Amino acid sequence: MQVTQEELIHFGIFHPVAVEQYMKVLAAKTRFVHYCSAETAFHIIRSKKMRLRNATVMNDFMEIEHGTRCLRAAWNSANGERFRAVVDGVFEGIAEELTGLLNGWVPLFGKETFISCLSEHGDDEDDLGRLSMWRAYGGPAGVAVVLNPEPFYSTSTVLGAVSSPVAYLDEGEFSAQFDRVTKGIETHSALLKGQGRQALINSLFAAFRFAVLCTKHPGFREEREWRIIFDPRFSTSHKLERSVELIRGVPQVVHSIPFKDYPEDGFVGAELPKLINRIIIGPTEFPDQLREATIALLQEASVPDAEKKVVCSTIPLRQ
Repeated sequence: MQVTQEELIHFGIFHPVAVEQYMKVLAAKTRFVHYCSAETAFHIIRSKKMRLRNATVMNDFMEIEHGTRCLRAAWNSANGERFRAVVDGVFEGIAEELTGLLNGWVPLFGKETFISCLSEHGDDEDDLGRLSMWRAYGGPAGVAVVLNPEPFYSTSTVLGAVSSPVAYLDEGEFSAQFDRVTKGIETHSALLKGQGRQALINSLFAAFRFAVLCTKHPGFREEREWRIIFDPRFSTSHKLERSVELIRGVPQVVHSIPFKDYPEDGFVGAELPKLINRIIIGPTEFPDQLREATIALLQEASVPDAEKKVVCSTIPLRQ
């Protein structure tokens, strides 16, 4: 599926950081990686699904609070005043209506949002992985599942889930990006006026929702994270599978993305044999046994050249 010039302009107005990062990884054909426990990696391969967990039970929940604080600070700043004046110049009363929406919704953005986290994967990380990620997410038996990028670059809406890069911003940097949105609206006011009042409200609401969900403290910048986001309140999906599962002793509702292609909807490359690029076994006491078991799982899933795709990191890390 191709993005039209008007759609690209639209995304650039409301999601300038995301568009820039998307174009960067697209040009570099960057792969993505999921650092997780061996148990989670085995679930991914054997079930042929990736779970999206509720943000309230994930480590990243406090990071959503960081995005909320950044938005609140920008909204109450001089940049916020300028933003409200500009949008009211496109359609009178937009600022007041948007204020009411945000006051009601911002505290709820994380409540029914389901997320899975990935990182950009560099060619120089193929053999060792990334030390900071092993420390944060590896545990005593960590695994890095490296994925080919084609499904993540798709513009298809068939899944009802959205992949987005994370922006690593403090309050001042967030406010500067907030002002970029204002300037984009000002520059393209005629285009936005032609699309109608409700379209502008919807676009602004979405922009602020993703700003809250995808802003992290700049101290985490080395993670180079992307998030797959699904919220049943905003997206009806008949492809994601809802279930109740026991994860680390906590029963919880999850929504899972099946590794399945939907070529009629422009979504391909998601089936496991094509999706798996390589598996890196993290620093662990039993790397050879974990590698052997991982190869067997990949072979069961019909992933070609399984033995060549599983490597053991030699970073001498003790957990």
